[in-house]
Amino acid sequence: MTIRITVLGAGFGGMELCTILSESLGHEVEVTLIDRSDAFVFGFSKLDVMFGHATLESVRLPYRRFVKPGVRLLRETVTAIDPTTRRVTTDAGTHDCDYLVVALGADYDIAATPGLGDVEEFYSVAGANRLRDILPTFSKGQVVIGVCGAPYKCPPAPSECALMMHDYLLTRGLRGQCSITMVLPLPSPVPPSPETSKALIAAFAERDISFMPNRRVASVDAGRRVAVLDDGSELPYDLFLGVPRHRAPAVVEASGLAEGSWVPVNPRTLETKFPDVYAVGDIANTGTPKAGVFAEGAAKAVATSLVARIRGESAASLYGGAGSCYIEFGAGRIGRVDVDFFSGPKPTGTYYEPDVALRADKELFGASRKARWFGL
Repeated sequence: MTIRITVLGAGFGGMELCTILSESLGHEVEVTLIDRSDAFVFGFSKLDVMFGHATLESVRLPYRRFVKPGVRLLRETVTAIDPTTRRVTTDAGTHDCDYLVVALGADYDIAATPGLGDVEEFYSVAGANRLRDILPTFSKGQVVIGVCGAPYKCPPAPSECALMMHDYLLTRGLRGQCSITMVLPLPSPVPPSPETSKALIAAFAERDISFMPNRRVASVDAGRRVAVLDDGSELPYDLFLGVPRHRAPAVVEASGLAEGSWVPVNPRTLETKFPDVYAVGDIANTGTPKAGVFAEGAAKAVATSLVARIRGESAASLYGGAGSCYIEFGAGRIGRVDVDFFSGPKPTGTYYEPDVALRADKELFGASRKARWFGL
């Protein structure tokens, strides 16, 4: 009987997992990849869309181009998950499998922060695309970039937004008429790498960007145009750019997989408490950042483990918990931090100073995935 594998979510984790399974097993297995969307967008592309460096259409990668032997990609919405029987129900039917991998990512909990729905957020594709039209109408006043809770996807992104906002206003000749403040519920921009955090804080100071660490936006009063922080203080704004609180999708919480908003897993194997059920990416509580490169690394570990199990082999790789993040510093320069969470007694980060040359590295990172997954 042919082994059936169902993968929920066609993000970094889901696509890399299915690609490896296809390369290793081809039609020996039946792999079903399910996602409710019709296209993939790299997370870093959202800032490019927001600031007018790219159009939404130019960064959308249609899933119809994801064609792999042994894999069928279905555009369906998951409505129920039974991890005990490994049965998945969607708006189009049911799917039973021998192995289930949940890679549905994190949802944005707008309602968790009162008033956030009345202002703008830049973390969703739709939100970034709206801001593409809104930013040109902003000419003076106070810009507040506010993070409403941790953990959140792509830890450097709020810092990138602040630095790119500085460049955007400077290019338009408006920087002198505007202030920029970033509110972050973390002690530093990139906690695993003190050197990276120090560089970002120095970049803020050079550009007169106010940085408020260890503070969270608790609510927003759009009528009075103030952000209320978790210590009760208020921060006036003319343009608010929010990062919503994150949570596991409701369908995952209802399944019994999640505990405390995320799915607990063995951080090295990504196994959940249910036999033959794995969780990878932003949804899994591995102790590593919620970022695409880490989801991809986790997917590689699960894929090699599944291939070994199906072939009756004992060798299987463990998730290494390491990855690289590129950071936009503005003025065309990009920095990089290589973070390792599992090799030592505590997470470590190696920082590479901003350089125009690193842009080519970042572009190669995106281009290599486009070619691998979409044949582009």
